[in-house]
Amino acid sequence: MIPILDFQRFDSDPAGFAADLGRACRDTGFSLLTGHGIDPCAIQSVFDQADRFFALPLPDKAKLDIRLNPHNRGWAAQGTEALDEKSGLLDRKEAFNVGLDLEPTDPRVLAEEPFRGVNVWPDLPEFRGVMLRYFNAALRLGRRIHRAFEADLNLPTGYFDPHFTAPMATLRVLRYPPAPDGQGIGAGAHSDYGSITLLMTDGVAGLQVRPRGGDWVDVPHVPGAFVVNIGDCLMRWSNDIYVSTPHRVLPPKGERRSIAFFLDPNPESVISALPGTGEAKYPPVSGADYLRSRLDATYMPAGAA
Repeated sequence: MIPILDFQRFDSDPAGFAADLGRACRDTGFSLLTGHGIDPCAIQSVFDQADRFFALPLPDKAKLDIRLNPHNRGWAAQGTEALDEKSGLLDRKEAFNVGLDLEPTDPRVLAEEPFRGVNVWPDLPEFRGVMLRYFNAALRLGRRIHRAFEADLNLPTGYFDPHFTAPMATLRVLRYPPAPDGQGIGAGAHSDYGSITLLMTDGVAGLQVRPRGGDWVDVPHVPGAFVVNIGDCLMRWSNDIYVSTPHRVLPPKGERRSIAFFLDPNPESVISALPGTGEAKYPPVSGADYLRSRLDATYMPAGAA
């Protein structure tokens, strides 16, 4: 149901790889990507630094509360997100977000453009460097995957390039504490907001996907492979040719950790039906306006948890 695709094949057989990826994008919107070229040591370093951050005392993490930051950066405490708006269940997880790294003197920061803020960092010596190196590697990979989308959708090579020059990308490390009673939900049923998500897990079970017209199924773990899924923005962009599928994380019996890289387009990019996809089903919207509408529905106000 969720195919395993070797990204190295995109170099030797670009049309064949793009066709296989396109089938996955039209079916469940999920695939498992091997051969991606990101160093396993870099991935392990992110897990190690995330562990150090989540082990910090609560007051140290609270200084970086994401609800105090208008640019989607910082720490999300357990119980401050409700991804499944229908159930009302609060997610049993904590997370930390890193965005495009900008200097305080950057004109976009000074102009207070949407999602153009500075990152916030914990007092951990190696944390910033490790996270930014991984962020940049994942961004390069995400851009290359869009080249495969171009081939599948019969778009000119480089069509997506102008939309990902300074994207609203987010690196998010997550920790799901043990839930021996099995109560609640790790992450409620939801679809992702952006173009694509690159997810690396530690192998602990819990991630499930619900295909259209089907029931929940487990996403298998392939060591070293990314779980790649289509987000709502790309589904809208492709005029519903690609599908963004609901998924969730069950409360794990033991601690579960993951690294998610959410690739959204530039904030000023206009998301409208791609050429050749037929009559537009959605009105045009900027990348920033679309992302803000989704985030506002996710977070509880500070002090409400």
